[in-house]
Amino acid sequence: MASGLISIAMTGIGAAQTGLLTTSNNISNLNTEGYTRQRIIQASNSTVMTGAGGIGQGTHVVTVSRMYSEALTKQVLSAQSSVSSLDTYYGQISQIDNMLADKTAGLTPVIQKFFDGIQAVASNPSSTSARSSMVTAAQTMVDSFKSMYSRLDELNDGVNSQIGSMVNSINGYTKEIAQLNQQIVSAASLNGQPSNDLLDKRDQLVSELNKLVQVNVTNNTDGTYNVFVGTGQQLVVGTQVTQMAAVASASDPSRIVVGLVGASSGTVQELPESLITGGTLGGMLSFRSQALDKSFNQLGLMAASVAQTFNAQNALGQDMLGNIAGSSSFVANLFNTDQPTVIANSKNTFTPAPVPVVSATLSAASSNGTNFYTNLTASDYQLEYDGTNFSLTRLSDNKSWSGGSIAAINTAMASANELQGFTLSATAGSFTAGDKFLIQPTRDLARNFAVNSSVAADPRLIAAGTPARAGVSLSNTGSVTVGSVSVATGYSVAGLPLSLTYNGTGLTGFPVGSVTVSAGGTSTTYPITAATDVVPFTSGATVTVNATATATSPAGISMIFSGVPATGDTFTISANTSGVEDSGNILRLGKLQTQNTMNGGTATYQDNYASFVNDIGNKTSSAEVSSTAQTTLLNQATAARESVSGVNRDEEAAKLIEYQQAYQASAKVLEIASKLFDTMISLAG
Repeated sequence: MASGLISIAMTGIGAAQTGLLTTSNNISNLNTEGYTRQRIIQASNSTVMTGAGGIGQGTHVVTVSRMYSEALTKQVLSAQSSVSSLDTYYGQISQIDNMLADKTAGLTPVIQKFFDGIQAVASNPSSTSARSSMVTAAQTMVDSFKSMYSRLDELNDGVNSQIGSMVNSINGYTKEIAQLNQQIVSAASLNGQPSNDLLDKRDQLVSELNKLVQVNVTNNTDGTYNVFVGTGQQLVVGTQVTQMAAVASASDPSRIVVGLVGASSGTVQELPESLITGGTLGGMLSFRSQALDKSFNQLGLMAASVAQTFNAQNALGQDMLGNIAGSSSFVANLFNTDQPTVIANSKNTFTPAPVPVVSATLSAASSNGTNFYTNLTASDYQLEYDGTNFSLTRLSDNKSWSGGSIAAINTAMASANELQGFTLSATAGSFTAGDKFLIQPTRDLARNFAVNSSVAADPRLIAAGTPARAGVSLSNTGSVTVGSVSVATGYSVAGLPLSLTYNGTGLTGFPVGSVTVSAGGTSTTYPITAATDVVPFTSGATVTVNATATATSPAGISMIFSGVPATGDTFTISANTSGVEDSGNILRLGKLQTQNTMNGGTATYQDNYASFVNDIGNKTSSAEVSSTAQTTLLNQATAARESVSGVNRDEEAAKLIEYQQAYQASAKVLEIASKLFDTMISLAG
């Protein structure tokens, strides 16, 4: 009997001692990151059957178990990945938001100062000082564009660099997880018990990995983990690791993307960015595609639209030296920009030679009869050849055009009245099915945005005046005045002066061709076969000479007749040979500020820029709000997990007392058993 009591007491002492050790270990790791609270799982030993029934043989510790909840851990990982992604996204996009919202560094003040300079020239077109101030304001404006581009470029370089660093960290974590998988299997094979410390280390590594990129973890029967990203792309399967790589994109070598390295081939397969979600890497990629790329394109769109519309209107003017379009000394362009970027995909085959070179050229600004505008969009495009046809896809909305040749693509856009602000061309060469080209019409156009060097050197070359002017005869008895003389693209002042006479019903004296009269929103074109043909007179109407421009015939000249004419009244349209004081064209340049010059003639410069700024601002605010909300969810999920897996000081203190008392009780049993044993010995003696 005594020996049985001693044996049972020893099992109780051993179990209590294990409980004390486990509880002490919990308390020691109270502040250890990633530590999971442990508990002993205790069970009774097999009973011994006697005539009196089954008699217990004490207890034993089955295992030391982690208080681990897979469901709660997954909730924490999900929230944690979202917080990391949103914090990264917010931290990056807020830099763009701050740049755009800065009232001193943004584009709004410098664009306004530029238009103020234009108005100063309009008030005094013969003032070289006013012209110089306008050029200075223009230079300040383009410098602001370029400064913003440089800042965006710095952010882009930072994104590329951080992607590489994060991929290296991801590879480090996945390698360690695979190694721990092996160690966990080995440890379990020794005594059939899990290695809790190794399990904690692995879960901590998964947590750190999940902060970089959202992962999905599955358990294998042997205790190892499988780790996946995206839609099932494996990073770790048991003890096998698939490495990530940060490589230059096949479509754009300046863009670092993420790929998976083939285990046997060593080749890298690019992962679509849509598959890489969550974590700092997912947040960084989202920032680049949703904010940074669009910022580049919007900034370039603004620069190109200002340049294209100003150049188109300036080309219709006359400079202070009397130069007009067609003169060797005339400078049509106030601004210079680069042409769109075209990048051949590095996987293109181009066989057989020669290699074709695809290029894109900005189209001249369009005109609606009132002002010039551009058709450019803030989108990239992809040109692809399928072996028979070419297709051009606008990547912002997947709108596409197709044709049997690149020239046919241009025709398709024009025929559908869907001009995109650029045209495509290609040198002779062999295309192969699958060849792709990335077209970036506006992305880099702010980089080298500049004031024309000739105008910067001599502001007198600003075409502030109008090439033609109108006058009325002093002998006229009617009240008609002629003003707002303007010219259209392709105009000619050859053959001027032009003398027009009111014959009682209309005007005569127009050159052969046609004349368009526009009034009240209605335009009527009258054919002119002889100078005696009559064009009806309408007060307030705009009259446009549409004769074919020749060396001896004027064309493309418009003017407004207002008042009541008298029979015999004459009007003269002549070249503005001494128009130093004329401000007709500079006034039209100034009107571009309030005219719909962008997005196919539907938005002003300010409308477009404000929309851009608001879009970035809204995305920034949304990211901040979402980050705060997700942080709250993370805290709640973490608290729920900690209530199960975390070490609670008070609870562990209670456990210490519990196991201490159990130890003392078993020790008392041992003491009694010892006395009984001594008694039995003495009786036997």
